This record gives sequence, structure tokens and C-alpha cells, in this order.
Amino acid sequence: MHSIEVKNLRKEFGNFVAVNDISFNVNSGDIFGFLGANGAGKTTAIKMMCGILAPTSGDALVHGFSIAKDPSNVKLNIGYMSQRFSLYNDLSVVENINFFGGVYGLSGKDLEKRKDWVLEIANLKNEEKVLTGSLPGGIKQRLALGTAVIHKPKIVFLDEPTSGVDPLSRRAFWELIQNLSSEGVTVLVTTHYLEEAEYCNDIILMDAGEIIANGSSKVMKEKYLKNDILEIECSDVIAGLEILEKQNFVEETSIFGNNIHISINKNLKELNQINTLLKSSHNIDVIRVQKIVPTLEDVFIHLLEKRRNAK
Repeated sequence: MHSIEVKNLRKEFGNFVAVNDISFNVNSGDIFGFLGANGAGKTTAIKMMCGILAPTSGDALVHGFSIAKDPSNVKLNIGYMSQRFSLYNDLSVVENINFFGGVYGLSGKDLEKRKDWVLEIANLKNEEKVLTGSLPGGIKQRLALGTAVIHKPKIVFLDEPTSGVDPLSRRAFWELIQNLSSEGVTVLVTTHYLEEAEYCNDIILMDAGEIIANGSSKVMKEKYLKNDILEIECSDVIAGLEILEKQNFVEETSIFGNNIHISINKNLKELNQINTLLKSSHNIDVIRVQKIVPTLEDVFIHLLEKRRNAK
């Protein structure tokens, strides 16, 4: 069963097309990754699906309600955590919880019960009177998620929820997301951290308002990457990249952290060719060359290169 059904959704701002006729479905209880670089159209699409922005054309059914015809009922049946923390920094922790609980119609014992739950997941027991603006980013993030789902919605939209948060806090946040999914909550999450997509059941990759790939992480790697990927650690990454991208055994190149990733073809007979090329010819020390399991970032770079070359 689908919690979200998107049909030819489009959003124009004047002559600019932010979201270009996208269609997809999200299964109930899934964690659904909505991925792409900044400016890809993710936030605009989410705002339409939440009933915040009216589409130029197309429609989406969210929990059975049309975003074009019945945005009010859409809003009542979802949770939403915006790209910027959706909390009031000048209110205390408990004042924020009470406010959002009231917005979603909670009161009395129901509000008290859910308030206790929010404080627990945010690790804020006995910190109710602390000003929200003084909280560390990771704790504030957990509080924001708690207030977004305080009314127990069956669908929650999270827009760049881990942006600017340290890796440990990001991991803890994803544990909360997985707990929600295990309880049957559908989670649609946007992120530009492609490694986070490994946590998702299904993924869409967007570029310039269009869907360029979809499927699970495993499916996309198998479908779109036919060549082996090598990771090269060397003493001069920029110079090494410039040299490698000119070789007939290299299909694509990218910088990955402090290393180089290359997609290779059959013209590379042995890995030692790379050592010889960089060291002997260009005096670049090669520390390591090894075949790796490709990442979603490798998939994304491959698809973007393919799109750019086709234009």
C-alpha cells in the first residue's frame, strides 16, 4: 500500500521550473530517501507534498488526501520538520513541546504522555526549562523531530534534518528514524549526505528538478555502474586527478575525500600501471590503489556526468 502517490508534480516560479513533472510512490512504513545536491528541487517538492506550496500542475495523494484539492487535511495527517529547525529558540524546551502539541490538538493526559516521550527521545528529562536556543545542535534536532511527530502522524517529512550536525548526532538521529519506521510510520527524508541514503528502503536521485534515478541503493549501484571503481590514495590528489582523467583506461574521475575515485575499462591491464604512471612519469607518490565497493556518490557522479555530456 502506498502512503504517498506523486503524479506529474510540477512547480514553476515565473520562467524557472523548480520541479519538472516528477512521479513516484512511497510504500507505507518505508524510509524513502529524496536525494540531490542543493538546488535540485527537493525542498520545493516536499513543500508541495506537505500542502505548503500549491503545485503549478500535477497532484499527489498523501495519506489519501490530494495536495491540490485538500491541502488542509494533508497538513493534519503528517509531521514536518523543515530544513531550518522548526523550533522557537526564545522558548524553553517545554514551551516548544506545549506549543506544537496544542497546534496538533493535543491536551490533558494525551499531551502529558507525548511530552514525556519527546523529552525522553531528546535526552532532555529534567531540562524542560532550558532555552531551546542554547541546546547543542544534535539535541535540538531530536527535539525538533519529537515535536514534528508529537501527534503520532502516519507520515513524516524531514527536510535536510541532519545538515550541520556532527556525525555521532547524525547516527543517533537515524536510529530514531528507523524506530519510527519499525512502528509503521512512513518517513520521507531529503539529504545531500549520500551515505545516509544507505539507511533508506528506496531512493530517488534528483537533479535540476528532475528524477534521474530511483530504486534501492543496491539496485542503483548494479543498474548504473557497469565498470569497476578504484580508489587511489596519493601525495597530490589534484595533479593525480588531472593526469588520470586523460588516460584511455579511465571512464570517469572524481575526488572522494582525500582520495581519487576512477571508473576503469578493459584498457587497464593491471593496477601497477597507475603506480608507474603517477610515480615514474610525474613523481607523485602512490600510497594505495584498490578496487572498492561503489558508493551512491559514485552513482550520482556517473549519472550527472552522463547528463552533462548528453547536453
